[in-house]
Amino acid sequence: MEPDPLTLAEDAALAARLAAAAGRIGQEVRAAALLDGKALGCTGDCTVNTFLVEALSRLRPDDGLLSEERRDTPERLGKSRVWIVDPIDGTREYGECRADWAVHVGLAVDGVAVAGAVALPDCDGGTVLTSHDVTPLSAHAGPPRLLISRSRPAPEALAIAEQLGGELMPMGSAGAKAMAVVRGQADIYLHSGGQYEWDNCAPVAVAAAHGLHCSRIDGSPLRYNNRDTYLPDVLICRPQWAERVLRIVATL
Repeated sequence: MEPDPLTLAEDAALAARLAAAAGRIGQEVRAAALLDGKALGCTGDCTVNTFLVEALSRLRPDDGLLSEERRDTPERLGKSRVWIVDPIDGTREYGECRADWAVHVGLAVDGVAVAGAVALPDCDGGTVLTSHDVTPLSAHAGPPRLLISRSRPAPEALAIAEQLGGELMPMGSAGAKAMAVVRGQADIYLHSGGQYEWDNCAPVAVAAAHGLHCSRIDGSPLRYNNRDTYLPDVLICRPQWAERVLRIVATL
């Protein structure tokens, strides 16, 4: 059965409210803590996770829940609707007081990312992008702009940039990279170095709603609420680049 669009709109609005509030909590923890680096990242993750888990358990008690910072249980596997959250995506960037970290609140229905929000608390005074508040992609002429990891750029992305004459743009969290494509600041985000469902469920829900191509790097669909939550690669890009990117990856 197809999800009810009205219900999904309500879910997206809830995801946006929770992601925005969680982002503010993360900022407050960082401002008050006498910590930095990894210790600050761990404290922020734990505090934001407590808020999100409590809120979703109270507001959507019949749904499943998977969080990076919460012990997983098999109960979610029997649920059609499962919330998948990353309290702080980009803990390294958060701990370094950079802006390229994010909060992910996503909803998968029958394995498909259908609703969600990604908060970028330190971008433009606090930005939240959702799957049900869609703006047209801005036009971009010229070579593609490819987002890569600050420390471990995907070899496939480097090869694509070389073959297409693209510009490489290092950035922090997966959510920040995906939302840079949604916001028209970049064209291609390809990651092959290993992720988990919470790293890209909410970003994929938002990106797909904005008309972007979202898949594994072999072109197969992204599926969520699996027993094994490892989801090693993702491609989010403007539709006009998808075929060429997938063709290049297939030859590597």
